[in-house]
Formats: sequence, structure tokens, C-alpha cells
Amino acid sequence: MQKEVAFTVDQVTEIERELRYISTILKQKGREILSNFPITPPQFIALQWLNELGDMTIGELSTKMYLACSTTTDLIDRMEANDLVERVRDTNDRRVVRIHLMDKGKKIIEEVLGHRRKYLAEVLTHFSEKDVKDLARTLLILHNEMK
Repeated sequence: MQKEVAFTVDQVTEIERELRYISTILKQKGREILSNFPITPPQFIALQWLNELGDMTIGELSTKMYLACSTTTDLIDRMEANDLVERVRDTNDRRVVRIHLMDKGKKIIEEVLGHRRKYLAEVLTHFSEKDVKDLARTLLILHNEMK
């Protein structure tokens, strides 16, 4: 038995368009914020993954970032030279090298995310408390469905 559709093609089109516009604005604002920090957008993404998931191999990070391993290796080389990350041998298997987020990298990612959250909080001041709760709940549901 198929689930009955409770929306129209026009509504889906509108939602897709608005999500695309929001994504573009967030990306642009994120780049503006990053311009005040000594990291590039790809480095920010790598730092975010390491901050959220902990130590990762180059291969794991490459998969998360949708980059070739060689590209990720170059990225990590530059980040390591700037003391943002370090390569460490896995304690269980010395053949495995993991990328570890260093304190300087943690500090930068926390500052950048703080600025991004501040921007979003300023935008949300125009929303009611109920609208903010509803938006957070709806976005969580949408994210979980898209995983």
C-alpha cells in the first residue's frame, strides 16, 4: 500500500528552491567569516569533520569530503605545517596513520563556528520562539530522512 502524497509538485519545487538559496547564502556568509581566519574553506570542512568525529585516516577524511586521497593528503600537509593537525600512528596498528586535530585547529574551528552561530542567531531574532522550535524540529526530520 502506497503512502498518500500530502503535498504538490509546486510545494516541492518551492522547498527545493528555498533550500538551495539558503545553502548558497550560508556558504557565502561562511566564506566571509573564514576570510578573517588563516584557513581555507576545504581546511574548514576537514577541521569540522575531525572536530565532530575525532581522529580519522586520510582515506576516511577523503570519503567524508568527497575528495581524492591525493588531494586530501596535500590539504593535510598544509594544515600540519600550520599546526592545525598532526599525523599520529594508530596505537592498535602502527601501519595506520590517523589525522589528529591539534589545539590550534580546535580553537580556530570553535571561533569560526561561534561566528556562524552568531550570524544565524541574528537572523532568527526575527522569528517567534515557536517558529524557531518548529524549524529546528522540521530540519532535523528532513536531515534524518535524507541520510
